[in-house]
Amino acid sequence: MPIILDKVSHIYGKDTAMAVRALDNISLVIPDGQFIGLIGHTGSGKSTLVQHLNGLMKATSGNIYFNGEDIDAEDFDKKKLRSKVGLVFQYPEHQLFETDVFADVCFGPKNLGLSKKEIELRAYEALKLVGLEDDYFYQSPFDLSGGQKRRVAIAGVLAMKPEVLILDEPTAGLDPKGRDEILDQISKLKRETGITVLLVSHSMDDVAKYVDRIIVMNKGSVMYDDVPREVFRHYQELEEIGLAAPQVTYIMKDLRDRGYSVSDEITTIEEAREEIKSYFTRLVAVRKER
Repeated sequence: MPIILDKVSHIYGKDTAMAVRALDNISLVIPDGQFIGLIGHTGSGKSTLVQHLNGLMKATSGNIYFNGEDIDAEDFDKKKLRSKVGLVFQYPEHQLFETDVFADVCFGPKNLGLSKKEIELRAYEALKLVGLEDDYFYQSPFDLSGGQKRRVAIAGVLAMKPEVLILDEPTAGLDPKGRDEILDQISKLKRETGITVLLVSHSMDDVAKYVDRIIVMNKGSVMYDDVPREVFRHYQELEEIGLAAPQVTYIMKDLRDRGYSVSDEITTIEEAREEIKSYFTRLVAVRKER
């Protein structure tokens, strides 16, 4: 079942002189099995929005529905919601606290009242899903690298067997290799399990490479909501709000401006490689005809 947001607004400091409208009349549908990118400049409302999806924050007005139920209804089980809609924060240190990695990942399932065998099985499966080697299972999570901590934090959420996985800047502070490893693992997880993934990111290149759909936030509102190619057509408008298109899009536009007959709506390196290869194939064919 999808998550549905119906005219959701959130005001920090409501009824005070310091009131700030962080979300403004948001209506969205997040269907099962979709990989969604959520982008926007700092202060656009991204983090506020995702914290509403599993009930960490309550809307000032409007309604949010999960599996057809209003999550702010008095009789709604928020604990169950948080086991189904998992949120991984930007800084994994905020979610790690046990003496070793395996115990940390066991914490969530243990709170579900499962048997010891089921808890440990879930923890093991989750750690393997994120690609963490067995050698690290009984080390302190605080002795791990930044990328390894991210994997453990994600595993801790996956062990709850959520239907929706929300990742708030999961690659912040990582080097390019670490960033690619994390996102490749998440993409693989999405393909293998069919889980819904919502990725909050500042990297247009990452979003373009992995997601099916992009939601652009600006001043608490949804500015664009479409497939990557359509969203990045508005690169000039995105630049006006502090965002941009992927770097490869600008390269292809520059090639086209220089007279090369290539598409300027390319958003990934893979697409650019195929487009340039196709261009030279056409060029060679034309020359042979002459």
